[in-house]
Amino acid sequence: MIDVVLKPKAARKLVLDALVGAGARRENVEFLAEAIVDTELSGLAGHGFYWLQFYCAHLRSGKVDGKIRPVIKRLSPVAFRADAGHGFAHPAIEKGFAKLIPAARKFGIAGLSVHNSYNAATLGFHTGFLARHGLVAFGFTNSTPAIAPFGGKTPVIGTNPLSFAVPAPKGKIAFLIDQSSSAVAWTAVKRAAEENRAIPLGWALDSDGHPTTDPQRGLQGSMSPSGGYKGFGQGLIVEVMCAAMSGALLGTEMGSFTDNDGRAIDCGQFFIALDPATFSGGMFDKQVKKLSKSILAQNGARLPNARRETSKKHLAKVGLTLSEDLHDVIRGYATNSRSETS
Repeated sequence: MIDVVLKPKAARKLVLDALVGAGARRENVEFLAEAIVDTELSGLAGHGFYWLQFYCAHLRSGKVDGKIRPVIKRLSPVAFRADAGHGFAHPAIEKGFAKLIPAARKFGIAGLSVHNSYNAATLGFHTGFLARHGLVAFGFTNSTPAIAPFGGKTPVIGTNPLSFAVPAPKGKIAFLIDQSSSAVAWTAVKRAAEENRAIPLGWALDSDGHPTTDPQRGLQGSMSPSGGYKGFGQGLIVEVMCAAMSGALLGTEMGSFTDNDGRAIDCGQFFIALDPATFSGGMFDKQVKKLSKSILAQNGARLPNARRETSKKHLAKVGLTLSEDLHDVIRGYATNSRSETS
């Protein structure tokens, strides 16, 4: 299979053109395009370009509304609720962050819930955005059922990632945690099934609850929770924050993240931003620096997100790689790109 290599600027143009060509309003997908390219630069193959084909197909079918203007409701000086309007998560999050950031700086803490939403893609992109604005950030997003309760066999919650980002001086990130509630991302098992290759034991369980190396059986069964019952517990936290607190759908109620089933996904996100200066008595940067040094002083140890940052520097120079087949699919949408209309 031949690969296509794109420089970041060309990749971003291709992503934007594909989304607009599939039916999105350009200003609605600027933040999404930035997120997709950032994900690829971070070395997270399978979470950026791969998902773009589904985003475009969902635009074409009407499963996601690419022209809707999200509405942000101010519930209190520090609480905001975003209605994504069955559209992309990214414009709703971007518009909500414009309210969240100044509120957190002024009052020390602020929260944003998002409902009627769509795939938030790489959650760490969003918490990292807040961290670069000097805020400690928590982020949550739920998804369709993929994990069975510990001891059970039928999935009831998604891989439900959570993310935590810590700011550093001068608009940098000290470290960032972005992890699913499953042992590996669901996409890793799906791609293995598409490529007809086995998966390692520990990734998934079959429909009888037994570990399997067959990705098809894993997709029909359950993802293995990360750390056993602890992973399922993390997923429950995310489900409450995204479905109950945000007023979005439970994973069991959502439309498919991949199939054109005629149903909106309507998942939820929740973000909490804290201003370190408000709570820390001026000690935040000093303590984070000491904590980081205690980790990096150990030979071979690294901080969470370090690998992504290293990848960004490398891939920004050598370019981003995608298969010719996927490139052709994306380019097919991009050729239909037209001037946006309101």
